[in-house]
Amino acid sequence: MKLELRWYQQEAIDAIYAYFSNEEGNPLVCVSTGGGKSVIIAAFIFGVIERWHGQRFLIISHVKEIIEQNHDKMHAVWEEAPTGVYSAAMRARDTDAQILFASIQSIHKRAEELGYFDLVLIDECHLLNSENRETMYYRLLEELKAINPAMKIIGFTATPYRVKQGLLTQGKNPLFTDIIYETDIQRLIDDGYLSPLRSKSGREKIDLDGVRTRQGDYLTADMESAVQKNDVTEKAVTEVIEYGKDRKAWLIFCVSVAHAEQVKELLIYEGINAECITGETPKYERVRILADFKEGKIKALTSQGVLTTGFDAPLVDLIVLLRATKSPGLYVQILGRGLRISPETGKTDCLVLDYGGNITRHGPIDQITIGKIQAGEVTGQAPVKECPECFELILAGLRICPACQYQFLAQDKHDAQATGGALLSNQIEPEWLGVDEVLYDIHEKMGKPPSLQVTYRCGFETIREWVCFQHGGYAQQKAEQWWMLRCGIESIPDRTKAAHERITTLNNIREPCRILVRQEGKWHRILNHDLTPKPGTPSEWNADLKQRSRQPDLMLAGSDEFDTEFDF
Repeated sequence: MKLELRWYQQEAIDAIYAYFSNEEGNPLVCVSTGGGKSVIIAAFIFGVIERWHGQRFLIISHVKEIIEQNHDKMHAVWEEAPTGVYSAAMRARDTDAQILFASIQSIHKRAEELGYFDLVLIDECHLLNSENRETMYYRLLEELKAINPAMKIIGFTATPYRVKQGLLTQGKNPLFTDIIYETDIQRLIDDGYLSPLRSKSGREKIDLDGVRTRQGDYLTADMESAVQKNDVTEKAVTEVIEYGKDRKAWLIFCVSVAHAEQVKELLIYEGINAECITGETPKYERVRILADFKEGKIKALTSQGVLTTGFDAPLVDLIVLLRATKSPGLYVQILGRGLRISPETGKTDCLVLDYGGNITRHGPIDQITIGKIQAGEVTGQAPVKECPECFELILAGLRICPACQYQFLAQDKHDAQATGGALLSNQIEPEWLGVDEVLYDIHEKMGKPPSLQVTYRCGFETIREWVCFQHGGYAQQKAEQWWMLRCGIESIPDRTKAAHERITTLNNIREPCRILVRQEGKWHRILNHDLTPKPGTPSEWNADLKQRSRQPDLMLAGSDEFDTEFDF
């Protein structure tokens, strides 16, 4: 294999192997936009065929660009890969390839023609509707299952949820059974794999009073009227040009086809080289426009209903939301267009201008996580205020604007008026805490399997995390990853008691010298563990665990509020 995997890409592949060694369901892998999902898919396929030569793969998507991207990445990873493509849009109808990349629109009635597959991988699987068994995907998969009842199905997406359904593992007939891996957007930004996002407050806002909701999102006809009130579109375009003067590539998401065309014409009138892409744009014209945009020949693209998935343009450094949405999935997908890094164009971050109140409505995109969706907590995570000097949106609690260094007065009126949510929760600065001691206990809660409670003593701070070996699904996968980092891949315990006994009797577990912690409401979230051997800390013996002297089995008494309120 040619490419060297990033740490999280390898973790995602390891999670798939670990899942199928213990479970028989259909797992879901969640990787942030820009995180290299196509690399994970290609590397996983290469690894499987390297071990089991006869395995046959079907990789399905709904967009020509995604099929091309996945196919090309497969050959970048494995030049001689036995691939084929079945897609009417690509004028290819291969049915016999061992690794077949296909469009769902082209193959949904051709299961018998395609034949036997061992594994089916569905990219951008958030488009599947579990409420309806009469869809293209469901019909195809049922027919393929009839050919091979042992066929495995794996989903890949950046947003594992839908407005009405919630998580893709929930709802009436969910295809996917378990979410086995999720990347942390902020950590990928910190590691330099994704671009930071920042936002300035638009002086004009879309007035959503009277805008109705249908099928979980704002009604297009009503929203189209709203963007014309008080000349908000014209004023917003003027502001976009002001903020975007030093930006190279603009993506502007509009309410309707007519609105997208209107914004394009306004930009052209002001001397901006702009084009418009919608579902009505002819294919040949769409190809030309996207190619010119990626080459920097076009500065601004306006769109409606497209470019939210399957569009890879790392140079995008300005995103404009001239529309509102109640869908957290659509919100994350739109902002995801700006997450890709582009060192060759000098991109340092992506500016987001939001005229539809979406940042306030949904909160930081890195906090729209599996757990938040499951708990129904997907909006308004962090109040913001507007800097009066540079209009940057920052957390309400900050006294100094990180963009222009403006200092707020102690009783600044903006604090009382803050109503929104932060664009990224990294505006809440995480901090490394030195670990003085690590304690382990078995935590039991009525009606739930026991978990391993890990307590870190950090000076006067006490930080806890729960490792869930017996909970199944995503929680169990996280527990296995936690264990592998400390004890290796051998003998991963499947019971909490066995893990606790091994830790306290053998005393051969690697421990951190410090932990990276972010305050989230009343609780602390552990973002990372530093296992570097450091004298005078619990990690002192990590390089040679045999030298560590055995310590007594310490049991913690009592519990805190988190124990009783958090539902594992």
